[in-house]
Amino acid sequence: MFTESAELYDLIYSSFKDYGTEAAQIAALLESIDPVYRTVLDVACGTGEHARLLAEIHGFTVDGLDLNPEFLRIARAKNPAGQFFEADMSDFHLPTRYDVILCLFSSIGYVKTLDRVAQTLRCFRNHLAGDGVVILEPWFPPDKMRTGHHSERTGQSPDVRVRRVGTTEVDGRLSRLRFEYTIENGSGTRQATEVHELGLFTIDEMLAAFAAAGLIGPLHHRRNACGICRGGTNGRTPTRGSRRSRSVHCPDCCLTSA
Repeated sequence: MFTESAELYDLIYSSFKDYGTEAAQIAALLESIDPVYRTVLDVACGTGEHARLLAEIHGFTVDGLDLNPEFLRIARAKNPAGQFFEADMSDFHLPTRYDVILCLFSSIGYVKTLDRVAQTLRCFRNHLAGDGVVILEPWFPPDKMRTGHHSERTGQSPDVRVRRVGTTEVDGRLSRLRFEYTIENGSGTRQATEVHELGLFTIDEMLAAFAAAGLIGPLHHRRNACGICRGGTNGRTPTRGSRRSRSVHCPDCCLTSA
């Protein structure tokens, strides 16, 4: 995935992504659901910028999980009080249960298939504390992605300048993003390429996966069809003893899309 650009990730994304506003939206949403929530696991945490802001500004205790060891190195440096685990989001086993599990910035798309979405959500469910909540920001549904879309992002610091050109290809239910990087620093200019593959799932497919994982809903709708999905006793059998769980699913999310 971000094998060529991990150290440049913040430089690129801070040029257009408002982490401060997003963290404030998440904090406000959690406050509206249950003001006692304090512990958060940020799955696919990347460089830990959301984690940093949720901890430093909004008072949450935040741990993170990612598959990329370089991202985790950066995240740990930003968030020394948190624990950051190297693991696959579809198959991890941690000793802690959390009030909140986040999976933001369309990272769920990287699992590629609906079977792995379901496996991932079950894994999230198993790591929730009683009455916990999952907040998931999805990738595009199939009818919103097309072959041939081009994008360009740039970032600059005193020591380096980077330009990233992206091209999108759609192959059935898989989107393929090809990123071409031009990186300039004191040593010269180099080129790098990454190919990212993300699955394309409909809103109904995602909601069905939530329900299959014991995260039932929706009960409440926000802007862009964002819903709060809830599991519990309400005539249903909880998935872990008498515990209840809730999830927030944002099909066209109230935060951002990649």
